[in-house]
Amino acid sequence: MFSVKSLLVSLVLTAVSVSATPALSLSLSGGSTVKGVEHLTVKATITNTGDETLKLLSDPRSLLSKRPVNKFRIADANGARPTFTGVKVKYSPEAAAKQGAYTVLAPGASIEVDHDLSQGYNFSACGAGSFDFEGDSTFYIVKDDNSIGVVHAEETSAYTAQLLSKRATFIGCSAARQTAVNSAVAAAETYASSSYNYLVSISATTNRYSTWFGTYTAARKSTVQSHFNLINNNDFSSFTYDCTCTDSAYAYVYPDTFGRIYFCNAFWNAPTTGTDSKAGTIIHEASHYTRNGGTDDHAYGQTAAQNLARSNPALAVMNADSHEYFAENTPART
Repeated sequence: MFSVKSLLVSLVLTAVSVSATPALSLSLSGGSTVKGVEHLTVKATITNTGDETLKLLSDPRSLLSKRPVNKFRIADANGARPTFTGVKVKYSPEAAAKQGAYTVLAPGASIEVDHDLSQGYNFSACGAGSFDFEGDSTFYIVKDDNSIGVVHAEETSAYTAQLLSKRATFIGCSAARQTAVNSAVAAAETYASSSYNYLVSISATTNRYSTWFGTYTAARKSTVQSHFNLINNNDFSSFTYDCTCTDSAYAYVYPDTFGRIYFCNAFWNAPTTGTDSKAGTIIHEASHYTRNGGTDDHAYGQTAAQNLARSNPALAVMNADSHEYFAENTPART
């Protein structure tokens, strides 16, 4: 016979079981209007809405990580989506759990993580417009028995932003060439930013630095860093791009005519990134502008640029191809 006491015990156990169900909420936020993709940052807030402490695995593929992985679903009103250009990561939740690589989140506590979407998505093909952002709601947890569990967060607040973008001016460029230039511009902006950040981070010689700029001195490094700081602050999306050149060069500029680049035949056959790329060409030409430091052409090509770094570092730090190859960093050097 089922007793009142056993019924009460059953109800208590049921209540404990229900209350122990892990629960998370996810909300996304950011500016309602964003001027340029380089300023597109989305804040993800993950909250423990249950009543048990959770061990959230610090999965590099999740919204807990700032790593530029494909963890957002983004679309404009017409369904157009930016191209994912970030990283793909090999990761094992089981191995991470054994290493204790998790974040402890108490009931009611939240974690906020800012995500720079310019590092993982290329909006060039989409252009300006209103975009809806949804975040990946999947999170892995370490259970009390050290097994791995999955929690799907309830997305309580999605995010919509009006992405504004200055339009480049094109002269004599077909639609296909305009698309190619827009892709190169996005990659060049990444090159400029990463090159500047790298230079800020070093205070002694490195393989990458010495390969292209020779023997390290603080003064010469400061010169190169100042060039990339200026280039990084250029708004390439507002430049004028002229596609009417038909000779065998890659590109050229008038150093005192800031913001106009002339592309020639070799440019269109170049890859978007990598050695002697379209993006690298934009870095090369931008370094020529007087207001960006006014580099010259003392040596062309990787071999000549490396020889120049060894023989005359003072000229190397003022050589446009040296800046391009440093930015392209192909093959990769640290």
